Amino acid sequence: MKATPQTIQQIQRAIRKVTEKFPPTADPVLTDIHLQVKPESGELLAFNDEMEELTRIVVDQWLEPTEEDLYNYASVAIKQSISGIRDLVEKMSIMHPFSFVMMGEDGETMSDIYIVDDDTMILDTELLKGLDKELDDFLKNLLEDD
Repeated sequence: MKATPQTIQQIQRAIRKVTEKFPPTADPVLTDIHLQVKPESGELLAFNDEMEELTRIVVDQWLEPTEEDLYNYASVAIKQSISGIRDLVEKMSIMHPFSFVMMGEDGETMSDIYIVDDDTMILDTELLKGLDKELDDFLKNLLEDD
């Protein structure tokens, strides 16, 4: 299932609501943004480190029955949504580094969705698949040439 433009807009609207809670002019706070997807209701909830709810929305497309894993699908849609408003997200008054973290229904951390850090660029894991083998092959070829 691919995120529709409406889904991206809905998620971006929720992320904008979160950014309004941390305007660039405010004193920086130390927190991460925890996101939780509720498959039964199609909701996306955002919390701070104290588990205080920052916003909640219903993503219409997530209400449609699907065979796919909603958490993986939602994670990709959220990454895409945040990337679209990246400047807004990175200017939030949250101390760097901070991250958007996907939580399971019982509150356990499932994965980092987006990390904001001044000195580090976090690449999507899809881009890194097979990198170990490529580096091993490169090193082997390099050593064989000597």
